[in-house]
Amino acid sequence: MATPAAKPVLTASLVGAVILLAACTDSQPGADTSADLVLRGGTVATVDAENSMAEALAIADGWIVAVGSNDEVDAYVGPETEVIELDGRFAAPGFIEGHGHYMSLGNSKTILDLNGAANWDAIVKMVAEAVANAEPGQWIRGRGWHQEKWDRPPDPVVEGNPTHASLSVVSPDNPVLLGHASGHAGFANAAALAAGGYDRDSEPPPGGELVRDENGELTGLLRETAQRPVSAAFARSQSGRTAEEVDAQFRREVALAAEEALSKGVTSFQDAGTSFSTIDRLKQLEDEGALPVRLYIMVRGQSNEQMDARLADYYMPSEGDDYLTVRSIKRQIDGALGSHGAWLLEPYDDKPESTGLVLETVEDITGTAHVAIKHGYQVNTHAIGDRANREVLDIYQAVFDSAGGADDLRWRIEHAQHVHPDDIPRFAELGVFASMQGVHATSDGPWIPARLGDDRAENRTYLWRAFMDAGVPINNGTDVPVEDISPLANFRSSVTRQTADGSIFYPEQNMTRTEALRSYTINNAIAAFEEAYKGSIEVGKLGDVVVLDRDILTVPDAELADVRVDVTIVGGEVRYAR
Repeated sequence: MATPAAKPVLTASLVGAVILLAACTDSQPGADTSADLVLRGGTVATVDAENSMAEALAIADGWIVAVGSNDEVDAYVGPETEVIELDGRFAAPGFIEGHGHYMSLGNSKTILDLNGAANWDAIVKMVAEAVANAEPGQWIRGRGWHQEKWDRPPDPVVEGNPTHASLSVVSPDNPVLLGHASGHAGFANAAALAAGGYDRDSEPPPGGELVRDENGELTGLLRETAQRPVSAAFARSQSGRTAEEVDAQFRREVALAAEEALSKGVTSFQDAGTSFSTIDRLKQLEDEGALPVRLYIMVRGQSNEQMDARLADYYMPSEGDDYLTVRSIKRQIDGALGSHGAWLLEPYDDKPESTGLVLETVEDITGTAHVAIKHGYQVNTHAIGDRANREVLDIYQAVFDSAGGADDLRWRIEHAQHVHPDDIPRFAELGVFASMQGVHATSDGPWIPARLGDDRAENRTYLWRAFMDAGVPINNGTDVPVEDISPLANFRSSVTRQTADGSIFYPEQNMTRTEALRSYTINNAIAAFEEAYKGSIEVGKLGDVVVLDRDILTVPDAELADVRVDVTIVGGEVRYAR
């Protein structure tokens, strides 16, 4: 693994010049100038600086070598060229997932999927069916429940959530841990609580909450860090697996995540938090050519001392046709709005005794920022509440000042969901990216006013237009598996802000179609220092392309929900076809 000094950075124009020079050399009499893959006869959104449109493109050796009219690109069709007739379909740069959890996505495909559960009773039934097929003592896990999306409240109910009684009845001999859709809370049955060492007199770890009923008994709801002892108990239950079993599970989850991503048109994935040990495993797969999706990794779960000692060994900025890039760090200052964990300037409307939770201290994150400056790493900090965003901006500003400036550091705030208007200009002044998730607004919209009140919901929450008008770059994503990885669902949310019930969540903050497409392609590339290689369809860039069945820049809003991914191409290879 190279050090930062050994990694030259090529500009897009230089890469293009190299490719064009090679093309001129190859075009000598008798030379073969044919491409490996040509797409023609459609609408090609290049997402270049002028948002140019074309009809066709050609890819050779994994790189784009021509973009233009059908006649121009036909010159690159040779006897061995694979030709995809677009027949009027829409081609765009491969979508870049700007913030997700790659291994969690793969793992979510191996446990109970609770996203579609209509209510708590349906979840209990799912668990009962899983128990019927499990051995005594075997853990049952699931993810995706969200109490605000159920068709009726549970009975009994505490703070809008169920108690574990009915769950424990159907699983007396199996520990059960069910993750909230946000990832910021979990629900445990009696056996799982006991495995985690929790009883009536237990206190949560710092940054967590144990929810209790009116009699002081644990309900089973674990907010934020309170999940960790139970998760640790599950991890201990897996300690007897062989190295071969661990490796097989890892590879299976990598493959499942890639399959899901490629089916949705995602060619690159920015992973919001991975340990050194997992990076080692991913590096092995990259060396084997076994990573189907390009990964941009944020280092997570390591102490400042560990990072200071080891970051130099893991520095892997993009060099072009890479499938594993490591040059950033993920921290998390607060929780989520859905679990009352976001750190607010004023208390929650529906929980007035709380302003949220601080998960990682200002002092510790400040230490990380100094380590990052020292080693040339980007810092991407999770901040959802308005207090959390202000504190992170303060940290960044202080560290930038101590370093003598912030020349093209591209540090990010992940989510930036609830921000005081006074702080938006600070993003622009500091050069901080707002790494947001369009689909969160439409997913959360129906219940946000209950959490924050109408005024804060309107003037501080999901302020895409306010950010863009202030000159703040927005890179888009889904936070998968919190939401479905679909860029098309996210695109629709970004341009319509229409919630499931048909209402519009403050449409004055909408993106335009072009802005939304750029937020999912070139903006994400820029936010990862990769704009020289990806994010647009231009000569000299990687042949990462998605083909859709219709033009998302022009179809009526009502048709956006029906758009489908037809083909996903990575490095000139078709990796998915519908």
